[in-house]
Amino acid sequence: MSARLAAALVAAATLVTAGAAARRPATEAFPHEKHAKLFPLCTTCHAGVVDQGAPVWPAAESCVECHDGRIESRVEWAPRRGPRVTNLAFDHFAHARTALIRTPGDSAKLALCGSCHNQTGAPRMTVQHAISGQCIDCHELGETHLAVADSACSTCHLSLAEARTLPRERIAAFPKPPSHERADFGLEGHGKLAEPGQGRGGAGVAASCATCHARDFCITCHVNAPEVGPIEALALDPRSLAIEAKLPTPTGHAKASFQRDHGRDASRSSASCATCHTQPNCTACHVESRPSGIGRLAMPGPGRATGPSIHRTKPTSHTASFAETHGPEANSRPSSCEACHVRSDCLDCHRPAPDGGGGFHPAGFLTRHPTSAYTRDATCSDCHNPAQFCQSCHQQAGFRVDGRLGGQGFHDGRQAFLIGHGQAARQNLESCASCHAERDCTACHSAVGGGFRFSPHGPGFDPDRLRRKNPSLCVACHGTAIPGVR
Repeated sequence: MSARLAAALVAAATLVTAGAAARRPATEAFPHEKHAKLFPLCTTCHAGVVDQGAPVWPAAESCVECHDGRIESRVEWAPRRGPRVTNLAFDHFAHARTALIRTPGDSAKLALCGSCHNQTGAPRMTVQHAISGQCIDCHELGETHLAVADSACSTCHLSLAEARTLPRERIAAFPKPPSHERADFGLEGHGKLAEPGQGRGGAGVAASCATCHARDFCITCHVNAPEVGPIEALALDPRSLAIEAKLPTPTGHAKASFQRDHGRDASRSSASCATCHTQPNCTACHVESRPSGIGRLAMPGPGRATGPSIHRTKPTSHTASFAETHGPEANSRPSSCEACHVRSDCLDCHRPAPDGGGGFHPAGFLTRHPTSAYTRDATCSDCHNPAQFCQSCHQQAGFRVDGRLGGQGFHDGRQAFLIGHGQAARQNLESCASCHAERDCTACHSAVGGGFRFSPHGPGFDPDRLRRKNPSLCVACHGTAIPGVR
């Protein structure tokens, strides 16, 4: 009997070391069926299955009672030591105790082992690794192994982080559930399935996700991982990276108009940009003008994916002839240019070069630039120093002031401009300040001696109101002798 016992133990060793996710080659399996007539009960060899404290394996020396090299060929075998290499959340004794309560008697013990390890209808002790379909039928889960309800995974399986003995190669061989084959799974479906369920997977995440995945796997794609509850509920485990995943590109990103229209989509409250993108992804292109939506994105950091690599590319509108035709569009829609360009980008081409190359202004601009400068169509001071550049050019052209009144001046070529310059100064004092200093005004408008004592104040001027509001402005002309101030 002891020889028979030892032989059965060899079979049991291979059986128990089997994991749920991958199986050892059948050539290593013990031939249980050849020993079926020797052992009427499985528990003859595997006493620990039903008797708490008893060894699951008999002593290895028991094999030699039959396999001594004379009666039977000698075998070399030793029971497994250490934890099982599996992700099964299964205890044989607890399972047997529950089954025996339901169906007491020795016959139930035989049925108990066969219900998991024998294919239905197969001869007794035609032992296999645990047959998942029969476990599912017994537990009345109503689906195939990989299609059971999310909460049912923890009925049989540990979470990946708890299955510490599983090597990376076993994890990489995990089969893919049917739900993962759906077209929308990569972008939307998996997030819905990850919502919290019941079971061993942990609060905050579906047990089905925790069975195969850990947080390390999710943060390969999710830039917003710290803000996603189901991801944060998963434990960290670098072995989860054995399962390869590729970040899918949303179908909308392949549209020819995506580059032009993505800003409108990103501004919507339902936008999912934060899942994959960080702020640097946007600022790679949005250099100067940054839409408010960029601030809602995360910055790169620990516990987050790095996001896709974004490189600035020319919009489809920037054809080979765009350099010659972009002027009208830049004038009518400057905000579109400012999304990617700064002023220095324009000046690289449009600033006049010493060799007489192209300039910023269109042909014939010189003849009409006074009007543009006066109406501030462009900010001249961005490129020019008005006090030097403008005056030197005007003096070379002969537009200079020879005297205080009368004579030739450079204001639009009008000799009598000085007579009506007050209105012009009130409309656009900044243009005056480009060339003139206060001393130029006080030469005529001083109220404290000298000049012609012309009042610089317009009709309806209220000195008391201005003095109360900002007396320092009065000092420019009146010095410390401000009328009405002691």
